[in-house]
Amino acid sequence: MEPVTRITGNAIPLDRADVDTDQIIPAKHLKKIERTGYGPFAFESWRKDPDFVVNQPEYGGAPILLAGPNFGSGSSREHAVWAIQQMGVGVVIAPKFADIFRNNSAKMGLLTVVLPQNDVEHLMARAAETPSAQLTVDLESQTVSTPDGWSRRFEIDGFVKHTLLNGLDSIDLTMQHVDAIGTFEERRPSFKPTVTG
Repeated sequence: MEPVTRITGNAIPLDRADVDTDQIIPAKHLKKIERTGYGPFAFESWRKDPDFVVNQPEYGGAPILLAGPNFGSGSSREHAVWAIQQMGVGVVIAPKFADIFRNNSAKMGLLTVVLPQNDVEHLMARAAETPSAQLTVDLESQTVSTPDGWSRRFEIDGFVKHTLLNGLDSIDLTMQHVDAIGTFEERRPSFKPTVTG
């Protein structure tokens, strides 16, 4: 997992509430066993509309996604996070996230930032009016800011912040305790089952 520290760029204003995981990545694309190749299918049904915001070239490669409340509701598919990341997005800002989506995001290196509804609406209007407008999300200082001096602080769980800043997924966290695991295994009674390689 790549560390998440500071993300600067323009933002995609996805001005929709209750965007669920089936809208993010339709179930028909979940048959693959790889974690790659989902980006082109993100928001697939909405992309059929040429005017859909993600289709607009000025937002191509934008690293920030702005969304309405309750983003990521629905089933607990990790593919929704992968699809968003594979669009080039590193952070999603919304007034509220579905818990499962937010937890999956934290485990896979996608930063989710909760800001008040009026702040998200301000950023969306700004991004819609000037698609090239820059926005910076700084995880270390827990701030979202614009070059003209607008800034807001966001809250994030301390453990999630640590794992994102250091690029630590569940395996990395486990490997930090490899010596203690080895010591435990050495003292483990021999009559218990073991896994040998």
